[in-house]
Amino acid sequence: MKFIRLFFLTCIFPFSLSHGQSVKDTVTFRVMSYNVENLFDCQHDSLKNDYEFMPDAIRHWTYSKYKKKLDNIARVITAVGRWSPPALVALCEVENDSVMRDLTQRSILREGGYQYVMTSSPDQRGIDVALLYQRGVFKLLSTQSIRIMPGRHKEFHPTRDILHVCGLLPDKDSLDVFVCHLPSRSGGEKQSEPYRIIVAGVLKNIVDSIMQIRTTPRILIMGDFNDYPNNKSIRQVLGAKAPPHNMNEIQSKQLYHLLAQRTAEEEFGSYKFQGEWGLLDHIIVSGSLLNKDSSFHTDPSKADVFHDSFILTDDERNGGKQPFRTYQGMKYIGGYSDHLPVWADFTLIY
Repeated sequence: MKFIRLFFLTCIFPFSLSHGQSVKDTVTFRVMSYNVENLFDCQHDSLKNDYEFMPDAIRHWTYSKYKKKLDNIARVITAVGRWSPPALVALCEVENDSVMRDLTQRSILREGGYQYVMTSSPDQRGIDVALLYQRGVFKLLSTQSIRIMPGRHKEFHPTRDILHVCGLLPDKDSLDVFVCHLPSRSGGEKQSEPYRIIVAGVLKNIVDSIMQIRTTPRILIMGDFNDYPNNKSIRQVLGAKAPPHNMNEIQSKQLYHLLAQRTAEEEFGSYKFQGEWGLLDHIIVSGSLLNKDSSFHTDPSKADVFHDSFILTDDERNGGKQPFRTYQGMKYIGGYSDHLPVWADFTLIY
């Protein structure tokens, strides 16, 4: 019987087995982050300022437009996954549990088998962040919605909570995932910067506490920071920097920005403002996830902005291309979002 069992395993798995050696499998674990730009339903939430997205409002946001938006977002997620759905999908600017249920069950994404968790924030417009996950490779252990307090800034408007999700991977170790959408640059970059610094500081404190608790902390941060990699909220407060060219210099408890090295490239970014591309959407990891000897790891070369032609359109004012968004001003054009998704591949060995 032992001989038969060994013969069966060597036929199924394309590698040899020696005495005492366990069977291992290696898969690609793809993650993505996407600001979907105002994924609102057509119903008024009495506690939120969502009047703009009503059928009789200025945008004439109807059910047919909402349904098309759902399918558009689902199409992008499917396309980023290529041959299989991404394992984790961080989403920014989703209104409520209703739109998440419709996205996962009533769009073309329903075959993806996604579960989701999301925040319920005090944001005045009612937008939140969420995480889609594949249960087969990410077993949910805990979820927390972290409220942002204004501190000394009396003019600080209620903003999105930080979503903290902890899950178990098939290698029997945990992964801490954070999804963030920092305050916008409305009113000016410098005037609004203190608010983003507040949120980044809250995130940094939580990350530091996990660094102390976990023996080998594995941390993944995704979302729209409304700041670039070299801005203070990311580089100084959060302390996320570009990975060194010599990977032997990686520190396991340091945060690294997977796309920071590429920001010097011409026309590289996830968002276009006044004709200039920039990176507002980020994937940041703890140094432990850059260790190639680990059972779960990645590399800066395995991260990118998704820019397939179907989510781009001509930039008639500035030249080149720009994201194909849902509205151009107040004119409905039926696109996807004003942001492009960012993604990264991890190697998972179990």
